[in-house]
Amino acid sequence: MIPAWVDGALVPVEKLAVHQRGLRHKAVSVFLFAGERLLIQQRAAGKYHTPGLWANTCCTHPHWGEAAGDCAQRRLGEELGITGVALEPRGELTYRADVGGGLVEHEEVSLFRVDCAAEPQVLATPAEVQAIRWVTLDALAAEIAAAPEQFTPWIRIYMAEHRHLIA
Repeated sequence: MIPAWVDGALVPVEKLAVHQRGLRHKAVSVFLFAGERLLIQQRAAGKYHTPGLWANTCCTHPHWGEAAGDCAQRRLGEELGITGVALEPRGELTYRADVGGGLVEHEEVSLFRVDCAAEPQVLATPAEVQAIRWVTLDALAAEIAAAPEQFTPWIRIYMAEHRHLIA
């Protein structure tokens, strides 16, 4: 169950139902940097939406009653095996995007940035992450411009409209 707004109240709702109904819901997104390079991930082929597309370091929905920072730390560990990093809150934003298959992400996102002195060891969970790579923000922007269909709607929105919160 994830926190979503129904009739003006924040209530716990099943994740798939949230996306089927296009309900506004809580989310977190993490951007982990080693120097100038951002760690991005390719979503696993088995994900129920946007499989195989490239996204930011990690993103997810907090469990009901879970704080955004705790959620971000949890998901970095679950998806990428990264633990014990310092999260820097970078603000909140809201977006709405069709993610295909009749599903909609309408997220109220808490953004976090992580700065590492060196690339951390990454132990990606295959059910979540198909591949990882490191890119600069300028290179990422150029790749998105050249082949937007290879990237999730949310990373395209973040880079086009909210890059100042990430950089």
